[in-house]
Amino acid sequence: MTTNVEKKMKILIVDDEHRIRDLFRIWLERAGHEVYEAENGQKGVEVQQRTPVDLLICDLIMPVQEGIETITQFRNNFPEIGIIAISGGGKIGADSYLAVAEQLGAWRVFTKPLDMTLLLETITEWERICGAG
Repeated sequence: MTTNVEKKMKILIVDDEHRIRDLFRIWLERAGHEVYEAENGQKGVEVQQRTPVDLLICDLIMPVQEGIETITQFRNNFPEIGIIAISGGGKIGADSYLAVAEQLGAWRVFTKPLDMTLLLETITEWERICGAG
């Protein structure tokens, strides 16, 4: 098995579910990306301030600071960052939350559970657009 030792992009995963963060980290690191994690939006902003990333993958329903507020902060303070919003639902359903995320500047949106192959293709598309890596 060959591994890609050249890091492609810095990606921040913000999700309150540890299992989701672990799964994403494993897939993204195998694809050669440098991965950072945070369990809520507030911690995600702190990570971004310490170690700027190229792409944010952000859940929408989380305690402390939810995804809509996080996307708004990233869009206002780090406008060059690509944002992928993800959601498994909530009280009004995933589609409603994801539509709001798109209106606030999410580049792509996905419902959970995600197709990891599609996510990796989307990340590759962002790499081509922004020239990261």
